Amino acid sequence: MVEEKMGTCWSQTKDQFDNLEKHTQWGIEFVERYTKFVKERSEIEINYAKQIRNLSKKYQPKKNSREEEENKFTSCRAFLSTLNELNDYAGQHEVIAENLTSQIIAELTRYIQELKQERKSHFHDGRKAQQHIENSWKQLESSKRRFERDCKEADRAQQYFEKMDADINVTKADVEKARQQAQLRHQMAADSKGEYSVYLQKFNKEQNEHYYTLIPHIFQKIQEMEEKRIERVGESMKTFAEVDRQVLPIVGKCLDGMTKAAESIEPKTDSKQVIECFKSGFEPPGDVEFEDYSQAMKRTVSESSLSNSRGEGKPEKPSSKAKGKLWPFMKKNKSPKQQKEPLSHRLNEFMTSKPKMHCFRSLKRGGSGPEDFSHLPPEQRRKKLQAKIDDLNKEIQKEMDQKDALTKMKDVYVKNPQMGDPASVDPRLAEISQNIEKLRLEAQKFEGWLAEVEGRLPTRSEPPRRQSELYETQNSTPVNNNCAQDRESPDGSYTEEQSSETQIKVPNTEFDDEFDDEEPLPTIGTCKALYPFEGHNEGTITVAEGEMLYVIEEDKGDGWTRVRRNEDDEGYVPTSYVEVYLDTNAKGAMTYI
Repeated sequence: MVEEKMGTCWSQTKDQFDNLEKHTQWGIEFVERYTKFVKERSEIEINYAKQIRNLSKKYQPKKNSREEEENKFTSCRAFLSTLNELNDYAGQHEVIAENLTSQIIAELTRYIQELKQERKSHFHDGRKAQQHIENSWKQLESSKRRFERDCKEADRAQQYFEKMDADINVTKADVEKARQQAQLRHQMAADSKGEYSVYLQKFNKEQNEHYYTLIPHIFQKIQEMEEKRIERVGESMKTFAEVDRQVLPIVGKCLDGMTKAAESIEPKTDSKQVIECFKSGFEPPGDVEFEDYSQAMKRTVSESSLSNSRGEGKPEKPSSKAKGKLWPFMKKNKSPKQQKEPLSHRLNEFMTSKPKMHCFRSLKRGGSGPEDFSHLPPEQRRKKLQAKIDDLNKEIQKEMDQKDALTKMKDVYVKNPQMGDPASVDPRLAEISQNIEKLRLEAQKFEGWLAEVEGRLPTRSEPPRRQSELYETQNSTPVNNNCAQDRESPDGSYTEEQSSETQIKVPNTEFDDEFDDEEPLPTIGTCKALYPFEGHNEGTITVAEGEMLYVIEEDKGDGWTRVRRNEDDEGYVPTSYVEVYLDTNAKGAMTYI
């Protein structure tokens, strides 16, 4: 009865070990499946961030392209800000992928290896306990069978002895032999019984320890292992949500930045930019004078008339007033037939014959534009000349600062000869003095050109004045050249003839006092250098990559932006080398070309 109960309990325990082994294996596979899920989510985030970055990069303004010029409009700057915010938005998805990898995937991968080792150890102990109880059971079965066999042998020997003892034909010796054999078998049965009893007690003890100590302890460890696995999966799922939650504030800031960029769009400001971009400063043309071609008819009617005495077949020259500014609709050497052409034809003819405008960058790099910027319209020319004068004055100030420093150094050497030779500073002082003199002469030259331009711009009380005397040295183009450049004076005004004095009408306009006083340019924003730039040319400034500077004048279509590092250090840098952040509320944010 004991054996039957023992066998039943062992069978149930063995089944439970098998079930637990299958369940724990499923638990490991579940953790591996969840880890794979998180890994695929991380790959999706990486690919999404990559696509967002590529999209942002695709629509970024290209260098040396029209899109760079478009960035001075608020709508274009807002779109650029949106692209930058979108790039930061993509970065947050990369952060999600990195956190998923480091906080979940890597941790679970390591934990799965530890879980497999722990599971293997627990089931190894369980199998060892099972093997031990099986061996004890086998020993008990073996002793039991041996005891049974010895009992049967003893019983047969006893029956044989009784049979021999009852037989009168058997000798006394045979009876004694049968009796001894029966006693031997009884002794062996008694020994087997004792051995069986010992094994039975041993097995019962081991079985009790197995079912009440070893197996419950192993089951408890397996249960703790499973609970820890479930808890670890729960923590990973919580982390999975927290990884997203952590980037929500920054994602919100990116979206707020996009909204702020959209709200910064100012249609009127963009319209003013268009006006400032294409404003030339030319005066509107005056009224077209009536030209009387009926003089020839009068001469044929009355040959003794006063007009005939001036010469046969020669029409009267128009008055000096007629020689005034006829731009943009009148050409020299016009025939009466050309006078009757539609106004649109003359405008188209002027637009097609307009000289090519060279950008400031081409001048810096040795372009074909003249040094006095006479190829530009008056107002643009005045801006360029003023900027050039400012740059020269800064260069002069720098040279003077160097001269003062060297002078102080020389004084120190004179007072302390052991520190250096005072004569060693003289060559450098002489060189700086020559540079200052050259820069001053250059500045005087540009100031003269600026005075000429400002004299031609409309003023409040200045009467009309003749302009041809101001540029006697400039008019070197052959007279017989019929292109539009022949009719353009160095400041951009057009005259009918180069050799004749031209009277310019100067009407009173709303721009009378625009250029009365030239104040230092105010700061209209900031910029960040995207690339290093060596300012070797005059008027440029050297900047380092990542350096922040103040913007004092926007790009006016020539590819250069005027920036300031401090009060004494400012100049031009290529617009494509910096990222500009304009303050639309700052005074002077809308500069004039």
